[in-house]
Amino acid sequence: MNTSAELEFSVGDHVVYPAHGVGVVVGVENQQVAGMALELYVVTFDHEKMTLRVPTKKARGAGLRALAEGNVVSQALTTLKGRARVKRTMWSRRAQEYEAKINSGDLVSIAEVVRDLHRSESQPEQSYSERQLYESALDRMAREVAAIERIDRDAAIGLLHKSLRKVA
Repeated sequence: MNTSAELEFSVGDHVVYPAHGVGVVVGVENQQVAGMALELYVVTFDHEKMTLRVPTKKARGAGLRALAEGNVVSQALTTLKGRARVKRTMWSRRAQEYEAKINSGDLVSIAEVVRDLHRSESQPEQSYSERQLYESALDRMAREVAAIERIDRDAAIGLLHKSLRKVA
């Protein structure tokens, strides 16, 4: 049962899984699960020291996607330059919304979280939970930009900070 010809991703491709960010397809394997033969993508996430196996037929439904295209990246960078939109709802509700955006795997949604939680030097300190969500969103976005631009994570964070500073 080798359907490798019609697979969406190949070994070596960078992919994005919503809950974990950028990973690399390191293989495609067949396994017996509950008496059924399944073809699985084997995806590693170095930053989390984790390996994930996703059924090839359910990959799209699980949210596995290729790296964002250039137009999505530029839209995300433009989003960073926009004005922060902070709703006056309770922090717990906003935190849930931010968490959902981060885990959506959508680069523009993640950029919205980075933009909304970014603090310049002149602004008041963030709370611990705000900082955690900001760092999580920034890291997720930086890893994808780094993979797209073929630069390291720190260089990608520098690029994102440059976009954020244009606002301040």
